[in-house]
Amino acid sequence: MLAKRIIAALDVINDSVVKGINFENIRTVDNPIELAKRYEKEGIDEIVFLDITATNEKRNILKELARKVASEIYIPFTAGGGITSIEAALDIIKNGADKIFINTYGIENPEIIIKLSDVLGSANTVIAIDAKYENNNYYVYSHGGKVNTHKNVIEWAKTVEDYGAGEILATSINYDGTMDGYDNNLIKLLSDKVNIPVIASGGAGKPEDFLNVFRSGADGALAASIFHYKKYGIMEIKNYLKENDINVRL
Repeated sequence: MLAKRIIAALDVINDSVVKGINFENIRTVDNPIELAKRYEKEGIDEIVFLDITATNEKRNILKELARKVASEIYIPFTAGGGITSIEAALDIIKNGADKIFINTYGIENPEIIIKLSDVLGSANTVIAIDAKYENNNYYVYSHGGKVNTHKNVIEWAKTVEDYGAGEILATSINYDGTMDGYDNNLIKLLSDKVNIPVIASGGAGKPEDFLNVFRSGADGALAASIFHYKKYGIMEIKNYLKENDINVRL
């Protein structure tokens, strides 16, 4: 059985890592390079960098960020935010990122998922899905969680898998930044319906939250606040998971 992954999320605006709650109330946390180096030293398995204003501001700074990160850390990292072309994705990979992810542009131009998978390989193509539960349904949101696309999350996940995505990064807008636990129902629904890895995001606040989401079917658990504010150590969480029969890398 493959080891479950603990992944740190670094939301970036310009040269700073920031964090919010429910995709709002953004505040500055730290420098992305220094934070990435700290997390690598503390035992994180992977890091995800997201330029959270790139899509809305029509820009792309990830190439330079990837180059800087790759020169400082050795663990795998994924980068996304504002990617709107195969060329931009290739630039980020060529500058050191292991994987890229797209969200809004993939919703508006689904054919790019097929092209990215063909050019980069399925394993390097991640689709981020920002999901919000309302009116007894899970809907896909775009533009940094601001626009309801009215797409059903499960149907969209099955579509991106068919188009060649190698992984889904599923963030619960309802739970994001709350530290009240992951949306385990969302993760179970996704894991039951697709055959590619599902990374859970949004809501981690204690070791039990990681245990519950892995038992719900997640292949990886992404977190930010719990690590940024040093509420729990990475190895503390991994040891807890190991004690509860979850296969993790120690």
